[in-house]
Amino acid sequence: MSYAKAEELDSKLIPVIDVSAFGTDDEQSQKIANALHAASQSLGFIYIKGHGIPTATIDNARSSAYNFFRQTPELKASQKISEQHRGWLAQGGSKMQDNAKSDLKESFIWGFQDNAGQSPQDHPLRGANQWPTQLMQFEQHSMAYFTQAHRVAETLLQGFALGLGLNKGFFLSSTDKPLSRASYVYYPAQDVSLGEDQFGVGPHTDFGVLTVLGQDDVGGLQVQDASGRWIQAPPIVDTLIVNVADLLSRWTAGAYKSTPHRVVNSSGRERLSLVLAYDPNPDTIIDSTQIPTLDNSHAEEPITCGEYLIWRFNKAFAYRNF
Repeated sequence: MSYAKAEELDSKLIPVIDVSAFGTDDEQSQKIANALHAASQSLGFIYIKGHGIPTATIDNARSSAYNFFRQTPELKASQKISEQHRGWLAQGGSKMQDNAKSDLKESFIWGFQDNAGQSPQDHPLRGANQWPTQLMQFEQHSMAYFTQAHRVAETLLQGFALGLGLNKGFFLSSTDKPLSRASYVYYPAQDVSLGEDQFGVGPHTDFGVLTVLGQDDVGGLQVQDASGRWIQAPPIVDTLIVNVADLLSRWTAGAYKSTPHRVVNSSGRERLSLVLAYDPNPDTIIDSTQIPTLDNSHAEEPITCGEYLIWRFNKAFAYRNF
């Protein structure tokens, strides 16, 4: 038996864009916005350099995540995933396609909370974060990463707006209580005997607006191009990888591409990803006809961010069907 295969990275399809100068002046910001715009119309995956997240923030988050996943199943189960999608999702808890095997990954998921540590209770996909109090500084390290990655996502969305000829705040008009969530995603070493149809996470597109991913040095991420070819998206030092998700594709009438991707951990090592799934307030209307520069001849019906995500989550996560 063997692992699912992918070709070497094609830098023409997944470019590296330095965003460090975004916001310094109008000319630099527009130049970066144009590059983001072009990349989003191609494969929708981009390596982001100059993102500004301190190395210590990333290292602390990664260390905290490993401390959590290396606990016994009994201890992890004390933070078992809640109905509001917060906490530990065990291996086998997600499946990206109806006829696929369950994913090998396990995750710890949390979301926005205010300075007092309180989370809004106004939507089925958010509620109180479930922090493992037995792990020192876990909440502090996790929220620090959430805050920094969220800032990166909002900077990029300003760039996408400029690239579309819009006011840079177009995608950020309702973000004071975002539906964004972060997750630590742990992939065990994947035995070759499991076969080509077993994945750390199976082929899928991301549900929301934008995904910000911090890879480790293990590799395993694969992206599918328009011809159906799978391409490796290996880690590049000091970068994040960002991809357009389904709601941003819908919001741009398909001009920005939400591309299938998967993880095959054939390294023989454990793998850990730091993920920020950016979404605005749940009542935000996703309506591409608000963007006059787009071809809206095949625009989908307007929908709120919150309504769309409930539909997608109910399909993907087994615990929501109990």
